[in-house]
Amino acid sequence: MGPLEKTQSVGIVGAGTMGSGIAQLAARAGHRVVLFDVGEGASVSAKKRIEKEQEGLVARGKFTREEAGALVALVAAGDTIGDLAGCGLVIEAIVEDLDVKRRLFAALEDIVSPEALLATNTSSISVTAIARDLKIPQRLAGMHFFNPATIMKLVEVVSGLSTATETAERIFATAEAWGKTAVHAKSTPGFIVNRVARPFYGEALRLCEEQVADPATIDALMKEAAGFRMGPFELMDLIGHDVNHAVNMSVFGAYYQDPRFRPSNLQLELINAGRLGRKSGRGFYEYGEQAVRPMPLSMQAGPDGRPLEGFLPGSTCEVDGVWIGNTDGRTAHRLSAELGRPVILSDLIELQNATRCGFTASADVAPAQIDRFVATLERHEIRATQLPDWPGLVVMRTVAMLANEGFETVLQGVAEEAAVDIAMRLGVNYPRGPIGWAKKIGLDRVLATLDEIHRLTGDPRYRASLALRQAVDDVYTM
Repeated sequence: MGPLEKTQSVGIVGAGTMGSGIAQLAARAGHRVVLFDVGEGASVSAKKRIEKEQEGLVARGKFTREEAGALVALVAAGDTIGDLAGCGLVIEAIVEDLDVKRRLFAALEDIVSPEALLATNTSSISVTAIARDLKIPQRLAGMHFFNPATIMKLVEVVSGLSTATETAERIFATAEAWGKTAVHAKSTPGFIVNRVARPFYGEALRLCEEQVADPATIDALMKEAAGFRMGPFELMDLIGHDVNHAVNMSVFGAYYQDPRFRPSNLQLELINAGRLGRKSGRGFYEYGEQAVRPMPLSMQAGPDGRPLEGFLPGSTCEVDGVWIGNTDGRTAHRLSAELGRPVILSDLIELQNATRCGFTASADVAPAQIDRFVATLERHEIRATQLPDWPGLVVMRTVAMLANEGFETVLQGVAEEAAVDIAMRLGVNYPRGPIGWAKKIGLDRVLATLDEIHRLTGDPRYRASLALRQAVDDVYTM
């Protein structure tokens, strides 16, 4: 199915940040847009904001004045919901309330033509539930943009139980025609991105609760060793802990208290204290002119530290009776007992871009040997962070859990592997898609990490997905 024809108008209900952003996308693609909001004067105000934003883009050389003027001219501020009557597609971007959305779409069905498509920008409510009472539920699908809609490339096209294949395909094609990258998803809690991303926050909080490392150190490892743009604690502070915790609770409840999505009491205590993040001036970090960001834990080699000759970070070797390798979930203590020699274990690092490496060591590694390992990292301009002897360490544990959730998402038919990876790269700017990342690391190593954490903790949140186990089996039977 092809995209919505440019001759057809697009209706946007909700004139907030998201609604006005979607309106700009549709107008930029050449559609006449009718922007409607129940708030008095909201549609007119939104059009004025759009005009101001276009002026800013012209000033920065992004568009010509003629292009900006043409876009603004295509956007009309609707006075009543009846102004949406001629639209071929109406996208809802209003409050996240199921009853309110149902009432809106019921009203729209009495206004638009039977052939018009309906879309909801919901990020968390079941598309199936929204469409339940419609006369033609087959024509409604999720069209989930990410904020800011004019910049973020991803659109999740979400099909409920009643969504017609033709509807989903046409909305998919429309999103692509508007310059977005679309992925198909089934209507399940969190869709793709808000579901698969849960371990990024959950494991960071859990690691902090287990006193493996402080927030600044975990953030530094996730950015400087793994390549994430923001650390999990920075990102939670930016989102707002009340918002992030509410999403955690929603997904946890929607999956019937599945331990994989268990919320954190550490985050709840911040909320109880009113430390909501940037918007309140304090979360895991303090904000304001006088705020000082805590430094991550780092080590420096002593003056006598001699780099290990021929050793590259991330590789495996034995030097001076010390076995040096990468974590596969086993602790250095356990591996030392198995090998009968001292052990240094590195956390996962993205070698091309890494500027930090977490590591741990068994108790029988001499300080001078650790000093040489740190000196070797410094030679490669990589800062060293020594961690407690913990299963999976920090980065490997988190990436393994992200990959596991990605595989589980595929197993349950929510999306295909490629869609999961695209969604996580474009929807939340991950350096790699989690499934592809797991394959690069080695699926057997990812599975071993999860199994070892599960064995040591007994926590069912680390239960490996059957899809991951099957993928490992497939590798060894090819």
